[in-house]
Amino acid sequence: MDRRPRSFYLLSLFFGIYVLFLYGPTITIGILSFQGPTGGLTFPMRGASMTWFSELFQQQAVGDIWGSFRRSLTLGLMVMVTTVVVSVMGGLAFRKRFAGSGLLFYLVIAALVIPSILVSLGVGLVFSQAGLRTHWAGSGFGAQLTWTLPFGLLVMFAVFNRFNPAYEEAARDQGASPWQTVWHVVIPIIAPSLLGVALFGFTLSYDEFARTLLTSGSRNTLPLEIYGMTTNSRHR
Repeated sequence: MDRRPRSFYLLSLFFGIYVLFLYGPTITIGILSFQGPTGGLTFPMRGASMTWFSELFQQQAVGDIWGSFRRSLTLGLMVMVTTVVVSVMGGLAFRKRFAGSGLLFYLVIAALVIPSILVSLGVGLVFSQAGLRTHWAGSGFGAQLTWTLPFGLLVMFAVFNRFNPAYEEAARDQGASPWQTVWHVVIPIIAPSLLGVALFGFTLSYDEFARTLLTSGSRNTLPLEIYGMTTNSRHR
């Protein structure tokens, strides 16, 4: 008979609580979305219906949910592509030490520990002082890159740290140019990591709130739009 130690059940309980904490809010919102016409974001539920799903596809009295969705999708794709390209270039550059490489590395990592709202405020002030208009595809794009690039670079640093240069040497011995070596040898080998960086960049951009708050201008991204709509509905 299989007798598991008590620690197994304690760890299982802890893991169950962690999963509930992680996905509980999303599950709660999913349940509340079936509220009746007079219901809101509160329990107990006032009936059950598909009213709010039908409202989503109708003209909104407040907000532009589909416009903000398109903006977030476009911005996420822009950030994803830029993060992948710059991360690969940075990973290749940092394979060898160069003047100022240590300082540059710490400047990149510093973006992870600076409060997001301060980054948003700083980028917004820079654009304002420069006489430029804040826009989701300009200042918002730059602010989000300060969040996604450090993660992408850290992944690429780890990948190239254990990358075997013998593959590149073999390609050069066969007459491949530096560009052919990168495109036909390096990229296929690190492709799974590139996919991870791409998904990382898109996900971090798509749901980013704080760094977009003061840099998106007059057009909201989806997280800002949802926050604004719930705030308006709460004060009706």
